[in-house]
Amino acid sequence: MTTLKESKSELMQRAENQMKKNFGDSEWNTREKIALTCRALFDAGHDSGLAGQITARAEEPGTYYTQRLGLGFDEITAGNLLLVDEDLNVLHGSGMANPANRFHSWIYRARPDVHCIVHTHPLHVAALSMLEVPLVVSQMDIAPLYDDCAFLPDWPGIPVGNEEGEIITAALGSKKAALLAHHGHVVAGASIEEACSLAVLIERAAKLQLLAMSAGEIRPLPDRLAREAHDWTLTPRRSAANFAYYARRVLARHHDALDS
Repeated sequence: MTTLKESKSELMQRAENQMKKNFGDSEWNTREKIALTCRALFDAGHDSGLAGQITARAEEPGTYYTQRLGLGFDEITAGNLLLVDEDLNVLHGSGMANPANRFHSWIYRARPDVHCIVHTHPLHVAALSMLEVPLVVSQMDIAPLYDDCAFLPDWPGIPVGNEEGEIITAALGSKKAALLAHHGHVVAGASIEEACSLAVLIERAAKLQLLAMSAGEIRPLPDRLAREAHDWTLTPRRSAANFAYYARRVLARHHDALDS
């Protein structure tokens, strides 16, 4: 068994190479992946009525897909999504976009690396946001968020103005996520798969933090090992594997998610 003599870095590289072979590109198109994300997040507790938005860049620059205002995440299908421009004008579909989508346009302009944005108010994230404390990543499962979740300590009000777009975008900076005090969270993913995975994780992270805070003092992770875990778990192939699992669960429960 030659691998018993290999170093940790060699074994990590071996595993990464195997993941590249075993987890290829998704079979779903952008609309379908957004619909699957909406349903997956609804099932994961991101179900605060009509609050929250999920967007993903569309084929033409300056356009993106989002859900129709008035529909809950559990009602989204690939066919009832809207195509909008940066001013939230509907280019395809019926109905209107959530006016709070405006800050998504600001993030997309500032972050060409971002291809999907998730903003929701799940229970534990919302509860943590009320304490005006940053997210603390101190457990291996949530390592993808280690030093990658910003904090906006001041609530700017409902995010329907350009001011909120500037404030939230500045707070997010170059990070993958931000906890918004008295509000919720925003995730800025390099792909829909990554954004979906991180949105699931940030709610779990908030729940863990609240539980840990109620029991005692949270101990920090060693920085070097935490960064290693962050880089190891936040890869496109791992995000693809996570998303495929969430999608299988969605399709077993919600047979209409991919309806056109």
